[in-house]
Amino acid sequence: MLHALAQSVEILTSALTVAGMGYFLAALIAARVFLAARRAPLADFAPGVSVLKSLKGLDPGMMDAFRSHCRQSYAGEFELLFGVSSLSDPAAAAVEQLKAEFPQQSIRLIECPQRLGTNGKVSTLVQLAAHAHHPFLLINDSDITVSPRYLERVMACFASAPKLGGTAPQEVGLVTALYRGRAHDTLPSRLEALGIATDFQAGVLLSKWIEGGLHYGLGSTLAVRREALDRIGGLEVLVDHLADDYELGVRVAAAGYRVALSAEVVETAIPAYGWRAFIDHQLRWTRTVRDARPWGYVGLIFTYGMGWALVNVIVSDSSPMSLNLLGVSFLLRLGLAVTVGSGVLADPQVMPSLWLLPLRDLVATGIWIAGFVGNTIVWRGERFALKNGKLHRS
Repeated sequence: MLHALAQSVEILTSALTVAGMGYFLAALIAARVFLAARRAPLADFAPGVSVLKSLKGLDPGMMDAFRSHCRQSYAGEFELLFGVSSLSDPAAAAVEQLKAEFPQQSIRLIECPQRLGTNGKVSTLVQLAAHAHHPFLLINDSDITVSPRYLERVMACFASAPKLGGTAPQEVGLVTALYRGRAHDTLPSRLEALGIATDFQAGVLLSKWIEGGLHYGLGSTLAVRREALDRIGGLEVLVDHLADDYELGVRVAAAGYRVALSAEVVETAIPAYGWRAFIDHQLRWTRTVRDARPWGYVGLIFTYGMGWALVNVIVSDSSPMSLNLLGVSFLLRLGLAVTVGSGVLADPQVMPSLWLLPLRDLVATGIWIAGFVGNTIVWRGERFALKNGKLHRS
């Protein structure tokens, strides 16, 4: 009985390993397609844009992230709007310091005391948007660090040639961007940064390629036309959603607009996680994906080819076939990691961390399995139940 079970597990993990190889190969092609496409010259388009940032407390590297937004080589006008729920928040003092450092830049600190829903960040953004002066809004997180050409590259996407869809051309309604994570000195922090660079962003590129474009947004950058935002009911419709970035892109796409992926790559700071905080964060992400795209979440089973290859070696007692599968899977996984992590994202941490790939993939496989159970998530120290994309206090 046990022998038959072991054989069944061996056959299953062999099949999943082969499917994982197919995924790695397809993602490699998608990354190459993206690299080729982003060599195209930028359109000359620099409209006025209001950058909105919802703040709560001080995050690692936050001041450097703020400064990077003030050092833009952008031909158009732009303003930075920072929102806090209370002026006693420590982030308010950081914004005042920024205003003193960059007196020539349009920077405003706005108190946003209303709690419009369970998502406090979106509640603040709704109130900020009412103060914005420009026809385009750009939302990103407080710890996002950008290059001097960030606004130039993001906003140029709105001038992309219309793509015919049905009977009417589709304008770009929302632009998003890839990101890399800057790890701190703990193993969980390094594993998360490695996963972002070599797994998550590879999945974004693959979905863009096979679906002919993106249909969701990434919180690293959400640049949106005012008219597109108005058509979906404004940011107010997102005040109870956890995955507000994903949901914003879905709604803009459903309203008949295109979602574009910028050539720009931004950087986010990964906290110096302990294991408990790391697992809480990973479970929040996996349960959010499961809730938003249930079948897509099931399909992630094919992205863990290295994890299945390692399990296959164990259950087959290191058979020659399992070792061959592991070798081929590892080479494809390595190629994908280098192509996306170093080639697309220019992440300097990827090459020194490649030896952690097997551990990272095993941990990710376990967390994916755990993500099927329960709907409780921990966010900024608060516990919520997640149902139909919305947060409910547990």
